[in-house]
Amino acid sequence: MPAPRQRCPTCLRPHSACICPWVTPLAHQAEVLILQHPLEVAHAKGSARLLHLSLPHSQLVVGEVFDDTVLRGLLTAPWQTQSVAAPRAVLLYPETGDGTCARLDPAWLQHPTQIRLVVLDGTWRKSRKMLHQNPLLQQLPRLALHDLPASHYHVRQAHRPNQRSTLEATCAALAQLEGDAQRFAPLLAAFDGFVERVASKQPGHSLLNKKGL
Repeated sequence: MPAPRQRCPTCLRPHSACICPWVTPLAHQAEVLILQHPLEVAHAKGSARLLHLSLPHSQLVVGEVFDDTVLRGLLTAPWQTQSVAAPRAVLLYPETGDGTCARLDPAWLQHPTQIRLVVLDGTWRKSRKMLHQNPLLQQLPRLALHDLPASHYHVRQAHRPNQRSTLEATCAALAQLEGDAQRFAPLLAAFDGFVERVASKQPGHSLLNKKGL
């Protein structure tokens, strides 16, 4: 029986796929709660752990269906990283038009340090399923993204034109909330390096580069 591959204690990936060189700690105001679908944990192309390791005021929790009491705590309980006594949970997700979510109070956007941005990490189908299986998430006010730059995440297929990786979408949301896109540029630049490393391990990568595709 082959010995299990050794893993990096920080990013939890095999040493051959360690993402720590691209971890780029950033100062940010809003808290970020990443709810990761279990099937994304071991996905080599996933960006959630790189995002989490780069954002000091973030938590990453794995699950699909959450107990209401546990989820309510994740959404509202104070964290030690910041002194917000009662964070305002906002879901990063487009409006679905079903009337289940609360209206986002524009006044909240004036105080990003009081916001806890909730991010669903999974494919479009998985994240939609997570939303429908957790009524507390459905009730959260939602933040829609505007004027998105082109995605650099070319290693996974997007099912909608405006879809972005978890890292890209979260950086765009934080930039929108905090009014400072340049603050997140170093992490996005590091993400380009991560994407290139992932792409280099895909079949046909060298041929694609030679053709300029």
